[in-house]
Amino acid sequence: MKFFHGRRGVWAFGLGCVAVTIGVLLHLPMYWMGRSTGFVLAGMPMDTGMIFGMYLIVAGIGFAAYGLLPRHVTQAVQAAGRITVAAPEDAQLGAAHWMLMLALVGALVIDVMKPAALGFVGASKAQVSLVPFFALIGTVSGSVLWGILADMYGRKASILLSAVVFVGTSICGAMPSLKWNMGMCFLMGLGAGGMLPVTYALLAETMPSKHRGWALVLVGGLGAVGGYFAASGLSALLVPTWSWRILWLANLPTGLMLIAMGRLIPESAKFLLARGRDAEAHAVMARFGTVSHKLAEGEEDVTEVIGHGRRVTDDPVLDPVLEANLWTPELIGKTAALTIAAVAWGLINFGLLLWMPNDLVAKGYSMGLSSKLLAESALIAFPTVFLCTFIYSRWSTKWALTSMIAITFLGLFWILLLETQARGNPVWPVALLIIGSNGIIAIVLPYASESYPIKVRGRATGWIAACTKGGGVIAQTLSITALVPPLGVTAVLIMAPILVSLGLFIRFGSETRGLDLRQLEAYSLTRD
Repeated sequence: MKFFHGRRGVWAFGLGCVAVTIGVLLHLPMYWMGRSTGFVLAGMPMDTGMIFGMYLIVAGIGFAAYGLLPRHVTQAVQAAGRITVAAPEDAQLGAAHWMLMLALVGALVIDVMKPAALGFVGASKAQVSLVPFFALIGTVSGSVLWGILADMYGRKASILLSAVVFVGTSICGAMPSLKWNMGMCFLMGLGAGGMLPVTYALLAETMPSKHRGWALVLVGGLGAVGGYFAASGLSALLVPTWSWRILWLANLPTGLMLIAMGRLIPESAKFLLARGRDAEAHAVMARFGTVSHKLAEGEEDVTEVIGHGRRVTDDPVLDPVLEANLWTPELIGKTAALTIAAVAWGLINFGLLLWMPNDLVAKGYSMGLSSKLLAESALIAFPTVFLCTFIYSRWSTKWALTSMIAITFLGLFWILLLETQARGNPVWPVALLIIGSNGIIAIVLPYASESYPIKVRGRATGWIAACTKGGGVIAQTLSITALVPPLGVTAVLIMAPILVSLGLFIRFGSETRGLDLRQLEAYSLTRD
């Protein structure tokens, strides 16, 4: 109850969740009316219940936000700058750490399954591409919005409010027009866009340093594979009977599950201390083995100093801005390699993999095969998440990412071979592609957060995350303009940047395994 800033906060959040849920339920009669026509709702007028339900959803999100978001934010943000919270380097993992990782894997599964599900919408490529296109635009906007909210209002509050918005977007499954679907997809992206960076931020603040790298990779990898498996599994089981719309209506139970898991997700101890909620902060620190330190006048946080304490100016505002450059001679090669790999991943995840089911049907494969394709491929790829985590933490961070880029290239090459043959089983080439691409997305953000100087670490992670979405925007723009090439040509066009990224990373990538933050800082600035 303390988390909600008093009894009124609890009631406001609860009332908001109930209002959003009722608002979604009021849309179900419209969906059910289409059962005799295969749930084709295009052109049907929206009834009074649907319109009232929309108002309830908007009001419910407002009430939930009021219950979650504290007041006196400005003073708290300033206070946070004078507090450091970190886990000792040799701290052991406890039950609280494992429960947190389990909860965040669930959150990422819910986050990833939505764009994956868009590949099973039954319509033309150009028309369907408008849906993920607006979802991606919403995701980019949401990444900015939730990043600000997470810093101002806390990690847990941001995740819970995102889940409430996610529940509200369930009504996309009952929308009778493409325009309404595009609007709901934008809101879905807006709600879910910040889930990944907020998740990484929360893990980084609660995990002991020596466990942080593999934990981030494991959570990210399981979330990605689980998202594909959930989306394709639901499609195979439900779409033949209930149409693609059921995939959107699934936001209701999955969003409510995420809200229910909120009890397993702690708030940032630094956030709580900055707001004077010392008892709650110390309870969180006791659970996760972290310690706090309040900086004295003139003392600097070592995690905020650039390489050996070097500064550009004496201005505390201008200095971090001038120094925060990802394209310096020391970093440009690595930044280029990660940027190209991230854009290529976006082209694969939001382009090639979404186009493939419909493309296979057009080539004469059965709808059952195309619906089960990603499920079977994800099932094959699932064990590799653990292998990816192992090689990242025990073998090499640099060569783990290098291997995933190389596997992605091989998957694309196999798909090219599949396209040149009359027939063939697409499961294994797609499985190889999913193994490599999931490995890239699972590793690239943790690697960026560990291998850049501390002053640019947040910008680096944010830039690479934005590039993954940027690749998706490019892919969907091609679909909207009806310029999508055949699948084999698409594979060739993505193979080229993947190969360039592989060469650049072999040359400029740095090893981060076994180094703490201070060593990483010095190493990243002196290498090359």
